Amino acid sequence: MKKVKCAPAEAELAVSLPFSAAAPASHRSPAKSLFAVTLGNGLEIYDFAVYSFFSVIIGHLFFPTDSDSASLLLAVATFGVGFFMRPLGSLVLGHYADKHGRKAALTLIMALMALGVALVAFAPTYAQVGMLAPAMLVTGRLLQGFSAGGEVGAATSWLMEAGDQARRGSRVSWQMASQGGAALLGAAMGALLTHSLSQDALYSWGWRIPFIVGLAIMPVGIYIRRHLHETHVPAIAAPASHPASRLWRDYRRQMLLGILLGMKSTTSFYIIVYYMPAYMVHTLHMPASTSYWISLLAGGLTLVVPFFAGKLADRLPRRKPLLLACGVGSLLLIWPIFATLHSGAPFALTMALIAIDQVLVNITAVAFFLLILEAFPRSVRASGMALIYAISATLFGGFAQFNVTWLLNVTGNAMAPAWYLLLSALVSLTALLAWREKPVLSDE
Repeated sequence: MKKVKCAPAEAELAVSLPFSAAAPASHRSPAKSLFAVTLGNGLEIYDFAVYSFFSVIIGHLFFPTDSDSASLLLAVATFGVGFFMRPLGSLVLGHYADKHGRKAALTLIMALMALGVALVAFAPTYAQVGMLAPAMLVTGRLLQGFSAGGEVGAATSWLMEAGDQARRGSRVSWQMASQGGAALLGAAMGALLTHSLSQDALYSWGWRIPFIVGLAIMPVGIYIRRHLHETHVPAIAAPASHPASRLWRDYRRQMLLGILLGMKSTTSFYIIVYYMPAYMVHTLHMPASTSYWISLLAGGLTLVVPFFAGKLADRLPRRKPLLLACGVGSLLLIWPIFATLHSGAPFALTMALIAIDQVLVNITAVAFFLLILEAFPRSVRASGMALIYAISATLFGGFAQFNVTWLLNVTGNAMAPAWYLLLSALVSLTALLAWREKPVLSDE
């Protein structure tokens, strides 16, 4: 590969390393590379899924109170507290990915993620060690949040940069598909353990199994990521300022609107996929076995639909019209979904409405990733994507379960999740209308 000389004013530009010419032959396997890059995000989502599915048990074991609602509220608050670290992780790890390359960042992120999961998986309960138990649980969640803050930026940037421009949508779609596969696996683990173990066994050791399974996979991901080819080699000269400073100075509008754009898809994912089982059991008093079907359906669709969404996005010259059409369609489905669930309508009808909504949500997510990635040059792309996703997830996703649980307790209205999602959809659509989509940036 030819050496690229950078003038002082161009010191931030990077060298492009596509699949076809980037790496030694032994490192060029697209399938293995795609698997390695998306594995981290998948494991993050898997861990979130199983935590949500066992949040009632975790609440009783780590936050024992006289009220089941209070224990659940503390458990979902711990789920959300990890999101506080996401913006910090996006600043530190996104900058690391832009400064040292995507491969180095992805390997570091996976190692940090493994440590966080280990703390959750092996934390002793409150009955065993008292206040040390929730402290260890919260520490694990904070570490997971920090690593997750940099994961999406580094991983989606690598996916976008790892091949020709005409198929970037197909590659980026792997990021969403990994979330679907992880949510599906998490729901399947929850359903399997709930059906096969007694309540005593679940409370004693069964709830730990899914976390240990996820932890066991992580060394494989670390090994494969260490052997990825690099898609971004920063110039030798150091950038004049931290990427966050440049993003605020030159891309402030895109940053602010991007955060609001992510509100609907983030809240929808965390409420429909993760919170729904606890909501159906705790609020609507439905069987746990029934509640898992919604998560299985949503996870299955998120595993499959993104691949088609990516191909569709590759055929369209713009992302905004696709986002607008799917956003409006999803908004119109929110109230009917919760109304049928609350009114006792045939469960098959609720499942059908959720299926349609999740198809639209997944198409929206892939187009959203592309819209954001294409708004930034390579030199600050990982930082920009990481910050937008982390702040949006923190503000609107991480505490969605806590906010909805609090609204349910305060209002006593079982439709509170629908109102929350409707507000999120309206905010995101408003931000989308204000977004000025520019021609796709060349991958300089």
